[in-house]
Amino acid sequence: MTGQSPTPLLDSVDIPADIRRLRADQLRQLADELRQETISAVSVTGGHLGAGLGVVELTVALHYVFDTPRDRLIWDVGHQAYPHKIVTGRRARIRTLRQEGGLSGFTRRAESEYDPFGAAHSSTSISAGLGMAVARDLAGGDNNVIAVIGDGALSAGMAYEAMNNAGALRSRLIVVLNDNDMSIAPPVGAISGHLSRLLSGRPYVTLRNIGRTFAESLPKPLEMAARRAEEFARGFVAGGTLFDEMGFYYVGPVDGHNLDHLLPVLKNARDSKLDKPILVHVVTKKGKGYPPAEASDDKYHGVVKFDVVTGKQSKPVANAPQYTAVFAKALIAEAEADKKIVAITAAMPSGTGLDKFAERFPDRSFDVGIAEQHGVTFAAGLACEGFKPFAAIYSTFLQRGYDQVVHDVAIQKLPVRFAIDRAGLVGADGATHAGSFDVAYLGCLPGFVVMAAADELELMHMVATAAQIDDRPSAFRYPRGEGVGVELPARGTPLEIGKGRILREGTKIAILSFGTRLGECLVAAEDLAAKGLSATVADARFAKPLDTDLIGRLAREHEVLITVEEGSVGGFASQVLQHLASTGLLDHGLKVRPMILPDRFIDHAAPAKQYEQAGLNAPAIVATALAALGHQAERARG
Repeated sequence: MTGQSPTPLLDSVDIPADIRRLRADQLRQLADELRQETISAVSVTGGHLGAGLGVVELTVALHYVFDTPRDRLIWDVGHQAYPHKIVTGRRARIRTLRQEGGLSGFTRRAESEYDPFGAAHSSTSISAGLGMAVARDLAGGDNNVIAVIGDGALSAGMAYEAMNNAGALRSRLIVVLNDNDMSIAPPVGAISGHLSRLLSGRPYVTLRNIGRTFAESLPKPLEMAARRAEEFARGFVAGGTLFDEMGFYYVGPVDGHNLDHLLPVLKNARDSKLDKPILVHVVTKKGKGYPPAEASDDKYHGVVKFDVVTGKQSKPVANAPQYTAVFAKALIAEAEADKKIVAITAAMPSGTGLDKFAERFPDRSFDVGIAEQHGVTFAAGLACEGFKPFAAIYSTFLQRGYDQVVHDVAIQKLPVRFAIDRAGLVGADGATHAGSFDVAYLGCLPGFVVMAAADELELMHMVATAAQIDDRPSAFRYPRGEGVGVELPARGTPLEIGKGRILREGTKIAILSFGTRLGECLVAAEDLAAKGLSATVADARFAKPLDTDLIGRLAREHEVLITVEEGSVGGFASQVLQHLASTGLLDHGLKVRPMILPDRFIDHAAPAKQYEQAGLNAPAIVATALAALGHQAERARG
């Protein structure tokens, strides 16, 4: 032994029951050590840092006051749950966060009994918690259910739907509002202002208790008048009674970094005999306790590996621009030439590149908050009035606005342009953020134009193409990460709608790519050529409308047709097969092999590893071609 551990108290904690054995006056030291361990772990793995640092004391207090896992503790989004993971039996594995075979960067039911609900998308905790609370009541249980939701997540309508229902059901549910006055971007909308007014007024729980005690001592008619006066006073002092009106008993605001304040409030909430849900408003500071994070604009929301002492992140030198940055550049170039172009994001301005657009065109950029449903229909309204909206939304987040895509955009043939970021597999964020289904769920909608960029130049062309499509909805998808390094013009050139391109001519095998697997298709063609098998490689560009001339030519002139895409069953290959079958092109012995994402969710790992697991890399394409031709021996050797 060469010295004492820097985290002696934390070393004695394996599970939350160990925290509950400590004295209350030891919790400050435990929180300090937990913060130190969180910083140390994320410096090694990268991931979400600021959110976790802001809830260290809250994490300790919740596990101290509540009997987890019997009491259900639900963390909204999940990126604030790293400290929670450390004290729930996962400290030994915390430096495997977001690595292949390691811990998820979010809460996950399969990982721990202390994660009662998996979350990586926002604003689900109150709905899930209410379901658990009602299930408890139906089963005759008496445990607590606690949902911890950030103020940024309160920009989503789902949170209000859940609160409205919880208030009506009067279920015993505790919602902890973690108000750090900052989600990834500054939280937008009226709720942010409401919380700020609550903070700037007198702590209104005190006012309420004085008013209530006084009112209850009066005769009935006077009591009613006093209650009305109290409501008026609360509205005047605290800036509104939103949570009360939704049927919650509001407590707060409470300093989320002061354990002497937190513990009694949480104990009171735990022991309350109220027949209604409780909302505890806790004020925290994102990045708390780590000066580089506190000083950063985004409070180190998402980081790569970094030096703990300086906070300097070790970002690798990019060989090519990020697709997201190329999209922003292309959209700005289009908007320079067309004043009708506007951009919409749902709380992800930096994630989608629209922060750059907003710097150039602040009046034409709209962040609607975590409200994809509203964002899609908002874009539809803009389109109705002759504007050209680009809705930049991650593939998996657009899933949340699907009815609006169908009902408000597609049926009305409105020219909303969907810029779909995070297409395909996304690495460390895993299955929750992998864009697997958008080609399938958009390709089935009548009138939609669906494109996928093979490289960053193609992305620029597709932005220009979408800007020109003014009679129907359109979408173009592109992945997370770097492009391939092709030279880029100042502005893209519109493509002919529904026309692909051939990049390599061959005779025996046709490889038809949709998206950024094109590079792997070209490598596979080289490998096949080395085996004496001539291969054509084509880039479809469009899943809808299909280039039926190109597909017909590939089908007639080759023995094998392989389609390759970064998406699920029901996507591009399904469109191709439908066309081949209905036009009789399958009637003469053509061997078709669709290569898609497998029928399972793929866990977090490096993207190249994920595509290897999915069977969507060059060796897998070669093996598919050989197997189709009956070259089993060569396939085994390859």
